[in-house]
Amino acid sequence: QVRGLCGTFNGDQRDEFTTPEGDVELAVAAFANAFRAAASCPALGPGTPDPCDGSPGSRERARAACAVLVGPAFQ
Repeated sequence: QVRGLCGTFNGDQRDEFTTPEGDVELAVAAFANAFRAAASCPALGPGTPDPCDGSPGSRERARAACAVLVGPAFQ
């Protein structure tokens, strides 16, 4: 009985991106845009935005954290 941005939680991944109108979207951006409040936030484009673009230095911190995970401590 779960619907919306949390998906349907029924074990069928084919209907996880069901919009409020009952359509099933294939693209993440189209699905997310279906839940936008009218004109209160910009629509997502067809590509997924890079999370590192919005925060200076985040790419370097992410690379450093990943280096630890793939380094000798976790081998």
